[in-house]
Amino acid sequence: MTTQTTALHELLDPVGQCLTPEGARRLIDLRASVPVQKRMDQLAAKSNAGTLTESERSEYESLVSAGTFIAILQSKARTLLQGSTGT
Repeated sequence: MTTQTTALHELLDPVGQCLTPEGARRLIDLRASVPVQKRMDQLAAKSNAGTLTESERSEYESLVSAGTFIAILQSKARTLLQGSTGT
């Protein structure tokens, strides 16, 4: 885990503590819409090929950052649910 991701985990701890079990379940089920996922896939392919424009790079970095943010919240939601079920 990068230092940036670790810091984000720590920053989001209070948010994770505010989740209800129902909210946690809904957060875990959250997925990008088909158009957003398609765009992310297009940008990822262009990134791998080294053909992103500066505008596309900025867009891609924003989408990746948002995905990381959501993934961390989902991790906190899973932790909350595991704790509430005793596992």
